[in-house]
Amino acid sequence: MTDLRVAVIGAGYLGRFHAQKYAAMPDVELVGVMDIQRSQAEAVAAEVGSTAYTDITPLLTAVDAVSIVVPTAAHFETSRSFLDRGVDLLIEKPMTSTLDEADRLIEIAEANGAIIQVGHLERFNSAVVALEDIVRNPRFIESHRLSTFKNRGTDVSVVLDLMIHDIDIILNFVRSEVAEIHAAGIPVITEEIDIANARLEFANGCVANVTASRISAKNQRKIRLFQSDAYVSVDFASHDITIIKKEGGHQNPGDLIPGMAIDQRCFTKGDALDDELKSFVKAVRHRLAPEVTGEMGRDALKIALSIMGQIEKSSAKLLGL
Repeated sequence: MTDLRVAVIGAGYLGRFHAQKYAAMPDVELVGVMDIQRSQAEAVAAEVGSTAYTDITPLLTAVDAVSIVVPTAAHFETSRSFLDRGVDLLIEKPMTSTLDEADRLIEIAEANGAIIQVGHLERFNSAVVALEDIVRNPRFIESHRLSTFKNRGTDVSVVLDLMIHDIDIILNFVRSEVAEIHAAGIPVITEEIDIANARLEFANGCVANVTASRISAKNQRKIRLFQSDAYVSVDFASHDITIIKKEGGHQNPGDLIPGMAIDQRCFTKGDALDDELKSFVKAVRHRLAPEVTGEMGRDALKIALSIMGQIEKSSAKLLGL
């Protein structure tokens, strides 16, 4: 089998991990690591035994697939340069800065027979994968994604940095159009929104309450889902799942909740990034639809941008603008 030629564009915190994973894969050749900061590109390239670049031009015709791990503002132009040449892409989330840019990339990819996979990493979390056989038609969802402050990802709001993970997961579970959005948020440390809450009301009646913060005292990643036959609680950090389901009318004196059975499961952590990149490589090799398509990334972006729009309107009212 011919080695798949790949490159990583962006050698920052996350780009380094992309490079490490590709370099360790059989039948994959990491052709290059590119970053506008020469020292950064050279450090990562030396670590994984690849070649450093400070310009994408030599790579445009030298690769079959690429990971785009540059700042969000540069996603569109960088991605377009490769898609114009039919190169398959994994684009880190958020897919682009605007909906128009996302639509344009999808159009270019379709015109050139290229694949776009969007880097919604939590889709490959072992707990989320396990939920695929558990969650059925949820009616109410509550998620909390809270993080201590880290000086990365602050070029965008917490909605695009953190909340978009849960937006993507929720859209995948509910599979209905969002009818109403109510949101609030404020900047605290950065110039962008640092803490936000959104209530999503779906056309099928489901309601999701989503909170994200990057200025919390501790890290927390949890989601709770309520459906007609069960309550499901997931801790993404510990990979614990609690499922409380009806027992068909049977009650035991010692039941914590009468008529309900409690099932607690724990899943090994796994390596979500490795699974994500292997899934991308498989999609490229076999010309399959990726796990998270460009359209899915675009849908999550649409909701995230709508939430940000709601927050801006709320802020303007408070300031009397």
